[in-house]
Amino acid sequence: MCGIVAGTGVKNVQTLLLEGLKRLEYRGYDSAGIALQGQDGRVHRWRAPGKVVGLEALLDPKIAGSTGIAHTRWATHGVPNEANAHPHQAGRVTLVHNGIIENFKTLRAELVAAGRTFSSHTDTEVVAALFDHLIQSGRPLREAWLATLSRLDGAFALAAMVEGEPGVVFGARRGAPLVAASGAGAGFLASDIMAISGKAESVVYLDEGDIVFVRPDNIEIVSATGKPVERQLVAAPRSITMAEKGNHRHFMQKEIYEQPEVVGRTLAAYIDTEDGKVSARNGVDFAQINRLLIVGCGTASYAGQVAEYWFEKLAGLPVKVDIASEFRYRDPAFLTGDAALFISQSGETADTLEALRLCKKAGLQTIALVNSPHSSMAREADVVVPTLAGPEIGVASTKAFTCQLTALAALAVQAGVQRGQLDDAAEESRVADLMALPGLMNSALATESKIDSLASELAHASIVLYLGRNELFPMALEGALKLKEISYIHAEGYAAGELKHGPIALIEDGVDVVVIAPHDALFSKTRSSIQEVRARGANVIAITDEVGARELEGEVNTVLSLPAVNGAMTAPIISAVAVQLLAYYIAVHKGTDVDQPRNLAKSVTVE
Repeated sequence: MCGIVAGTGVKNVQTLLLEGLKRLEYRGYDSAGIALQGQDGRVHRWRAPGKVVGLEALLDPKIAGSTGIAHTRWATHGVPNEANAHPHQAGRVTLVHNGIIENFKTLRAELVAAGRTFSSHTDTEVVAALFDHLIQSGRPLREAWLATLSRLDGAFALAAMVEGEPGVVFGARRGAPLVAASGAGAGFLASDIMAISGKAESVVYLDEGDIVFVRPDNIEIVSATGKPVERQLVAAPRSITMAEKGNHRHFMQKEIYEQPEVVGRTLAAYIDTEDGKVSARNGVDFAQINRLLIVGCGTASYAGQVAEYWFEKLAGLPVKVDIASEFRYRDPAFLTGDAALFISQSGETADTLEALRLCKKAGLQTIALVNSPHSSMAREADVVVPTLAGPEIGVASTKAFTCQLTALAALAVQAGVQRGQLDDAAEESRVADLMALPGLMNSALATESKIDSLASELAHASIVLYLGRNELFPMALEGALKLKEISYIHAEGYAAGELKHGPIALIEDGVDVVVIAPHDALFSKTRSSIQEVRARGANVIAITDEVGARELEGEVNTVLSLPAVNGAMTAPIISAVAVQLLAYYIAVHKGTDVDQPRNLAKSVTVE
């Protein structure tokens, strides 16, 4: 979740860029950098590891210019040092980037074969080099930019400038936020409108796949083929709260859409993309653990239940998941070799914190998976595992949950390697699956309009049941919880195989049943459960993939088709997008307070 800010036609662009970086610093603080085209026609660049204040000390206020780009970074490729800091340069091109370029190794190999050299280990420098390579080959700038973007796989937001062309900033977004804006004869690009609030008068919230050329007097938006695209130009938000929310109706919606970016950020903390390996968390050796206890509340406990399948399947590590409020009061029995992992967005959840203290007192190694690095749990645990979701305002957890799952998936791979259950090839395969997550989540967001239409019908439901198998059973629980939390509709999640052991008595004509059914090894079993409820009059909504959709044609009432995934690690994370959007739009159609639902608090710090 790095930060981008750029401007052209700005009287003193260096000041604009520095102020913008300070506003965006919460998005990344591994390094920061600024580049501007000076009056001498040259591009001047300053970069520094650490926070923006370190960069500020390096700037030369005597160098003026009207076009520039800047970036504050959370490392995704390469260690956080000056060489890997943005902006990156290649020939005439200077470029900044948020996100992950999945095919950067292939592109870099092509460019090396063409005689290019690289000074960093980042995927970003590869994009800059590709753009410059196409310019050097004789392509016009516009054509070279479109051709560059056509070669990229993954989720990203980009801003670039070309030396000798001070009047334009090149931009594009796919799976990461980017806005274009204008004001007082200047043009701007930013990953968050907060960066240019007070400078921008009108703003365009770029849509998925938009390519943009920003000039002082014009914002030109085109499609991937170069065809002009019309986007609504709206007044820039004046209040800080509205600026934070951007063009989203609620914080929950904004946070759902931030997931490709923040999941990529979380992956960066756990994966060495250069080697295709998991970066082991210091202080955790799963080979020395005989049983892993996972403790959390609500959504966090469901993340733990998903991880239980992963740890046992990938690492052969026995796992016991507990609800914190029950665990701390039931006098749990511990075994030799137990370790305990505690999951909490805030790191202050009272029951989870007390459960951690109970285990610590018993002599167990304690691991805190938290989104708040300075929280009580982070301070008291033996090992801290960050989730890096950034601030989450909506009470119903969305991006914090998928970042928890992402971190847990990486830990499960680490456990598999340390316990000798995954060889090098298997580890690299699992890492490749995880690296694809931001792009897949971005594709899953494309179901929004269909979910919105479906939600208008489900908003009148009195009960909704969710079904899933294996790793997707906890996702059924999570889907039901989300619906209860923000729409106040009674909802329950069940393991699909348990239907005939009692819950099927709830099925009657018109009862809505959401089934999470990707075309996996248990698809035929889940399909049988679908047929059981359909035979009793249920209205079935299947969350599946393209192959599953074909198989279920005529057997369900509605299909929500998500991108196909490889392996059990990615399916729960991708399905999370669909169940979150479904709950969100049902709540919107019911008119409830989505961000602050009744009776709930963001952080439960009391018993």
